[in-house]
Amino acid sequence: MPPVVVRQAGPSDLDVIVPLFDGYRQFYGQPSEPDRVRAFLKERLAQGDSVLLMAEADGLVLGFTQLYPSFSSVSMAPIFILNDLFVVPETRRSGVARLLLDAAVRHGREAGAIRLSLSTAHTNTAAQALYTSAGWKRDAVFCVYHYGLSR
Repeated sequence: MPPVVVRQAGPSDLDVIVPLFDGYRQFYGQPSEPDRVRAFLKERLAQGDSVLLMAEADGLVLGFTQLYPSFSSVSMAPIFILNDLFVVPETRRSGVARLLLDAAVRHGREAGAIRLSLSTAHTNTAAQALYTSAGWKRDAVFCVYHYGLSR
């Protein structure tokens, strides 16, 4: 595999990120909606309310991760929520996801964050193994709850 470079995506990268993000959503059972994906990502990047890191090699985008800034009230310090991580199926298990995780950690440190947090499906054991091997720790103190709001 040629060298993989991870960099922060910008508005000029939408054309190459949209198909991957659409594929990511489909992985989670959502319909293909490239126009909505484009509008969503364009707004995130324009408003600066997320950090989108992309991995590429030989001009091809192999994967991405998206971080959302937030804060810890108890620590009174910034944190990031790693909300999305996706690698194209053809390059999975080649180290691309690990490079994206490493880049997310570097970004968080450079931004002065005290932690990164993520969640994954109980059934996504491959992702859980990756996170554990990369040094992430499963929370043993807090339970996560959601309250659905209709749109």
